Amino acid sequence: MKFGIGQPLRRYEDLRLLTGKGRYTDDIALPGMAFAAVLRAPVAHARLLRVDAADARRMPGVLLVLTGEDVAAEKLGDVPCTHPLTSRDGKSRHDTPRPLLAIGKVRHVGQPVAFIVAETLAQARDAAEAIDAGYEELPVVTDLRAATAPGAPQLFDHIPGNLVFDWDNDMTDAKATEAAFARAKRVTTLEIVNNRVVANSMEPRNALAEYDAATGRSTLYTTTQGPHLVRDPIAETILKIGKDKLRVVTPNVGGGFGMKAFVYPEQALAVWASRKLARPVKWQADRSEGFLSDNQGRDHVTRAELAMDEKGRFLGLRVTTLANLGAYLSPLGSFIPTRSSDLVSGLYTTPAIHINVKGVCTNTVPVCAYRGAGRPEAAYLMERLVDAAARDMGMAPDAIRRVNFIPPGAMPYTSATKLVFDSGEFERVMDLAMKAADWPGFAARRAETERRGRLRGIGMATYTERCGGGLPETASIEFKEGRIELVMGNVEYGTGLITAYKQVVADRLGVDPDRLDVVMGDTDRTPAGLTGGSRALPVAGSALYEASQDVIDKGRALAAHLLEAAAADVQFEEARFFVPGTDLKLDLFDVAKAARDPAKLPAGMAPGLDVTRQRVPQAATFPNGCHIVEVEIDPETGVVAVDCYTIVDDFGRTINPIMLEGQVHGGVVQGIGQALIEYTVYDEASGQLLTGSFMDYAMPRADDLPSFSFATHNVPCKANPLGVKGAGEAGAIGAPPAVINAIVDALHARTGLRHIDMPATPRRVWEALQRPAVRGGG
Repeated sequence: MKFGIGQPLRRYEDLRLLTGKGRYTDDIALPGMAFAAVLRAPVAHARLLRVDAADARRMPGVLLVLTGEDVAAEKLGDVPCTHPLTSRDGKSRHDTPRPLLAIGKVRHVGQPVAFIVAETLAQARDAAEAIDAGYEELPVVTDLRAATAPGAPQLFDHIPGNLVFDWDNDMTDAKATEAAFARAKRVTTLEIVNNRVVANSMEPRNALAEYDAATGRSTLYTTTQGPHLVRDPIAETILKIGKDKLRVVTPNVGGGFGMKAFVYPEQALAVWASRKLARPVKWQADRSEGFLSDNQGRDHVTRAELAMDEKGRFLGLRVTTLANLGAYLSPLGSFIPTRSSDLVSGLYTTPAIHINVKGVCTNTVPVCAYRGAGRPEAAYLMERLVDAAARDMGMAPDAIRRVNFIPPGAMPYTSATKLVFDSGEFERVMDLAMKAADWPGFAARRAETERRGRLRGIGMATYTERCGGGLPETASIEFKEGRIELVMGNVEYGTGLITAYKQVVADRLGVDPDRLDVVMGDTDRTPAGLTGGSRALPVAGSALYEASQDVIDKGRALAAHLLEAAAADVQFEEARFFVPGTDLKLDLFDVAKAARDPAKLPAGMAPGLDVTRQRVPQAATFPNGCHIVEVEIDPETGVVAVDCYTIVDDFGRTINPIMLEGQVHGGVVQGIGQALIEYTVYDEASGQLLTGSFMDYAMPRADDLPSFSFATHNVPCKANPLGVKGAGEAGAIGAPPAVINAIVDALHARTGLRHIDMPATPRRVWEALQRPAVRGGG
């Protein structure tokens, strides 16, 4: 079909947004709206001696000042971490109580201390400066290894050694892994840092709340990745007003990357303040506030050991990770470093794996989901380790992967971490990538580069991620006059979901996408859902696909009644029901109209053609691929240029090739950014964020990037009716190990170096080149 699945439709979202007709939270202005500012802790760790707001409350235009004293007086709940976890000693993980506003102590720079509401934003900010907050500073720890050292500053009295949890992956086998290492002929070991990053979505966070005194209901307009995930904790856990008293609306969203998936203090504060004042209250973060308060990503240190036989076959893998959680557990803080760790099995047949993860709190901004949410960390670890193992064994990078890949004939294959792969041709994908990258021609390109006094390296990384699972998604198809509304639980924030959903329904029902409207982002109108985890099409798209079939099935029964034909004789195609070989036919919209008239319905048929379908994921999907990178390094400056970038991915099925490639490009750029330049730095003595603006925190730009060669080799999965595997995070997973593998390849040829940590900044690369050459691949 012209507008159906697989077609390169231009995004329906773009014209509206590019012509300034989008409606973001900050575009909304309500009558009588007041403005809020947040007083944030200027120190990383201190006893909070006082918050004297008397002078601030007397300032012109000031309407309300809220402090931790008010939070305690009204017995408001903490910002919750929703993920339980049991440590290996059988005890539950520690909790890190996180009040809306600091009570008794502050634990990171940027923690909210007071919430000020005034007639204007300038008045609110002036009043914030007039608050007398007293701090008794305490020793600070920002590095996760230092946080676990004897004598380290303690963030919480009830968390000895700052160790929030010490968790063994219950899907892995320590005894089998020890036995594998005992019979190994070679063991490769690496210690790897996965650097902390700041999400920096184009649209900063915000909250605009209004209160209807007549009904006792509040409405919160805010940027989210699923409004129910914000409404429920605010209404039930924090403010304790009940879900029926809070509506959350998410208008257009300017990027999320996981950072906007969960609740923040400012959202609850805006609702609380508006209920107190009985008028709208608006808070809009600026970029500096985002650096100090948005959930950040990654920040792991891992020791990984790979046991092999004499032919390079993997026998066992042992992984020990320290994960920096920040000052408080974010809503999914205990989930991110643990429950995706099973993906360290990669695409390989490693028979025995053991994983231990220790979660550590430090005087830094909390850490939560960031594009990939644990999957990039797992892939980076494994693919760096595999490359090092190949070098230790004297094998080519592709050769060691070939002898360890899960073969197609083994599907369905259960990994040592209990992942069940139902499809994939991993060696074939790698071969296609190597061909597209002209892998055999690399030696000649390296020689030419060296004649110019530069270094050249090539690196590959294969990857997989687990998608399509988790929460159920609900889709409704509702007929209006000449139009159809698709009511979805998740949120479009730049990924093209509106277009993709239109294509799925257009393909099934034969309706022009221009007659389809997608409704999202309103807890009063839309079901619960989440945009994240590359799960929108595998789960919500599949629900929509199945709902479309329900429309056809119900419509066929009604059409048969109206046409006085047997239902088995009625076919459906291109938005019409018809009986082949006759002139009997009915348009889909005519059938929908008839369905609303009880007089035209057969006995026992419920009125209306509207349908709702909830899809509960039965199995995960495993998108996978191979990235190949060539870099050129200037040894005089350490500057790394990404010269060529080749991608071959298996996403199961392509809904829209243009949008798919755009998603991969965006993820690759973020991955390159983490690998080369993005660096979140805290001062070790004071806990101040030194990279708190774009003056100091580097972001990838167009001139940092090459053109990308992208192709797919799709093998449909069996986990959902669309056969799609998910694609939103893939680029950010494959890019970091591929880039670092290429850099190490270039440096090893001159220095013998076998690892360099991200980000591979010019200084770090230059310093590596100044060290004496290491012999024997050490």
